[in-house]
Amino acid sequence: MTLHLIKLCVGADSVEDLRQWVENRAALAVAAGLPAQSSHVTRMVPKRRDELLDGGSLYWIIKGQIAARQQLLDLKTLTGADGITRCELVLAPEVIDTAMVPRRPFQGWRYLDPDAAPRDLASSGQDLSDMPEALKRELAELGLL
Repeated sequence: MTLHLIKLCVGADSVEDLRQWVENRAALAVAAGLPAQSSHVTRMVPKRRDELLDGGSLYWIIKGQIAARQQLLDLKTLTGADGITRCELVLAPEVIDTAMVPRRPFQGWRYLDPDAAPRDLASSGQDLSDMPEALKRELAELGLL
């Protein structure tokens, strides 16, 4: 059974900010001879690895709303120079816009049940890629998106 993660996207003001960051990280990986992917390191290691890697994604909360996702490709356990174990979430390079769903802030990550995950905007049959993010947020708050 597929399972997802949800996490705050600290430092990004928009999905476009996140997309730019991911593109830069993927370009650095390719320049180093690695696959075009990005990663995010977090303190806690998810225990439900198999479910997450069975088609799961990392859903990003930006400015109080779930707004995008990236497919999870792998989970790697790392031990830093400080001796602390961390988890590297290896993510696909594509940032997928989702329907915006309000979410309160929290620390770390949480599991997200597939039934509670917002739909991809592309699945609505409408091309909203050129719509300004502020307008998408306003339409989401009105329940129209």
